Order: sequence, then structure tokens, then C-alpha cells
Amino acid sequence: MTDLPNNWKKSERSVRAVQLAFEFSKTVSDVIRQEANKQGLSPSDQIRMVIGLESKKPKRPRLTVSLSEVDYEKLAKRYQLSTEDKVGIRDAIANELIQYSSTVIAQKETK
Repeated sequence: MTDLPNNWKKSERSVRAVQLAFEFSKTVSDVIRQEANKQGLSPSDQIRMVIGLESKKPKRPRLTVSLSEVDYEKLAKRYQLSTEDKVGIRDAIANELIQYSSTVIAQKETK
């Protein structure tokens, strides 16, 4: 991979990375997720910390969700959009998540 353009060379190491998936009991998974959340880390970064590896703070923390074509169909109906309007559906989801988080914060502040 020495013929890569300069702007791709930084990504070369990421391309070679291997993702490992673990299946644990609910208790183990919950503890790792809860501790990660307390420290403002992703579960992946929490695992890296536990096993003694460094991690970088994300420049843009992300949340992800996997959607099937059936999911897109349901969401298109929910948001009254075309199934083909993936960007519109994505934006509608983002707006709903922002509204949801605002509502949760407001409820916590009133307690």
C-alpha cells in the first residue's frame, strides 16, 4: 500500500485494524458500559483502558444505529418521507434524538 495518495496514508493504519466482538453475560456488559458512561468514554475506549491500551478522545463523538431496508420503510412512514430520502430520514432521526435528549434533561432538572 505504498502507492496511496498522501491524504489516504493517515487512514492506512485504520484500514488494517481488526474489530473484535465479545459476548459476555449481561452483568459484564452492563458494568463495562456503565463505567464507560461514567468516564465519558465509549465502551470500546473503556475496554482499551482496561486492557492497557491508549485511546484518543473522539473529535466528533458519534452514536450509531444499523438500519435495514424494512427499518427505512417504517421510518419513511413515521416521518412522512420517501423511502429513498435517506438523508431526510437521517435528519429526522437526528432531530428526534435531539428532542428526546432535551426532554430527558428537562425532566431531570425538574426533579
